[in-house]
Amino acid sequence: MPIEIVCKIKFAEEDAKPKEKEAGDEQSLLGAARGAAAPRDLATFASTSTLHGLGRACGPGPHGLRRTLWALALLTSLAAFLYQAAGLARGYLTWPHLVAMDPAAPAPVAGFPAVTLCNINRFRHSALSDADIFHLANLTGLPPKDRDGHRAAGLRYPEPDMVDILNRTGHQLADMLKSCNFSGHHCSASNFSVVYTRYGKCYTFNADPQSSLPSRAGGMGSGLEIMLDIQQEEYLPIWRETNETSFEAGIRVQIHSQEEPPYIHQLGFGVSPGFQTFVSCQEQRLTYLPQPWGNCRAESGLREPELQGYSAYSVSACRLRCEKEAVLQRCHCRMVHMPGNETICPPNIYIECADHTLDSLGGGSEGPCFCPTPCNLTRYGKEISMVRIPNRGSARYLARKYNRNETYIRENFLVLDVFFEALTSEAMEQRAAYGLSALLGDLGGQMGLFIGASILTLLEILDYIYEVSWDRLKRVWRRPKTPLRTSTGGISTLGLQELKEQSPCPGRGQAEGGGAGNLLPNHHHPHGPPGGLFEDFAC
Repeated sequence: MPIEIVCKIKFAEEDAKPKEKEAGDEQSLLGAARGAAAPRDLATFASTSTLHGLGRACGPGPHGLRRTLWALALLTSLAAFLYQAAGLARGYLTWPHLVAMDPAAPAPVAGFPAVTLCNINRFRHSALSDADIFHLANLTGLPPKDRDGHRAAGLRYPEPDMVDILNRTGHQLADMLKSCNFSGHHCSASNFSVVYTRYGKCYTFNADPQSSLPSRAGGMGSGLEIMLDIQQEEYLPIWRETNETSFEAGIRVQIHSQEEPPYIHQLGFGVSPGFQTFVSCQEQRLTYLPQPWGNCRAESGLREPELQGYSAYSVSACRLRCEKEAVLQRCHCRMVHMPGNETICPPNIYIECADHTLDSLGGGSEGPCFCPTPCNLTRYGKEISMVRIPNRGSARYLARKYNRNETYIRENFLVLDVFFEALTSEAMEQRAAYGLSALLGDLGGQMGLFIGASILTLLEILDYIYEVSWDRLKRVWRRPKTPLRTSTGGISTLGLQELKEQSPCPGRGQAEGGGAGNLLPNHHHPHGPPGGLFEDFAC
């Protein structure tokens, strides 16, 4: 009958035990790690949290009426805190500010401001030539003809130079200035600088910011005192009205800082002949807040000038720049008082360009020219008073001194006295009324009052939320691993066919012929069928 041979191989028991022990230790460590990383439940977190009332509302213990009341109290306090916090945030986002006024201590020396003055009459009638009258017809309203009455059709004049016309026909300070004193010292026309404005040729006292004159005392006699002759006999006759026609007699005056160009047609005040005008000044240093509390323009900190043609930014300089851009766009030229190197507009279109400039500029933040106030500004408050001059006795004296009659003195002479009220400056500063530190303090007070929390309490809550969220994500990302195939024991079973295929023993024919090479003898059943039904089972 057929015989099946089974071979059993048993591994050494000592080799298997250490491996099983190592695998068991690794599994125990992984299990311990998984157990330590497990997040806390809400009840455990609530019992250890520093948030007042959370442990009594969500901590471990039976659910009942007492816990329900604590939960309602916690939710009510939380809602009250959120309501107060929203109100505080809305108040902070309105960016409120206040203005603080602080008078400074008296200083031994104060820098005297720049004083710009212009005669209201732009051109002297006696200084106009026939060519000037012809070219300035649209500006002055005078008929374009020569002094002999010839009409413009037969006149041919060279192209005019507006700067030359203003310099030559404007009122000369040397002729107008009759006396000048500054802080008790004599001054003259050489102490004034020529500057051009919409009134033509004007003059500025103490214009250089690098060599500003000091004022060592306050009150009358310690500032600038000048006597002027406005020369009404040189005023242009009015033939017809234009936008530049003036019916006044006197001068326009502006008191400003040296870094600010004169904008006298809008910021100046008038001084009439026949009066002595007293201007008491006080320096005011203004500090404004930038966005979001205010709209001031902060300094860029660059070395190059912020506005072309000016050493520093100011509202006046910005307005003049905007006017220049409007004139350039419309007339492709600039007016004399505007900075730049562009071509100066000829007189025949001068008034047209000036009118377009005034019409095209807007003063608000939505206009084409918005000039924000600088964050640091120096201006001069003024108190103006006046008395009539001359009296009867001085009229005769001045008439003899200047070889004029008394009527001329009363109609043309004026005295301007500019001085500091006191050598003190007034500081006006915008300050944030509700800053970030105040907001945080109020929020902390409301948080402690309603829920008894702090910044660290919020960090505890965020840490717990992170812990729970990270555990959920790890569960979603984790995939089940395919189990490794392991042997159930230390026994391996081999079938007869496998043993035959793996056996190095020679076949049967060779075994019978050369049995000396076999370790064991071949066993053959005497009655077995031929063809090798019973095979060798061992070598």
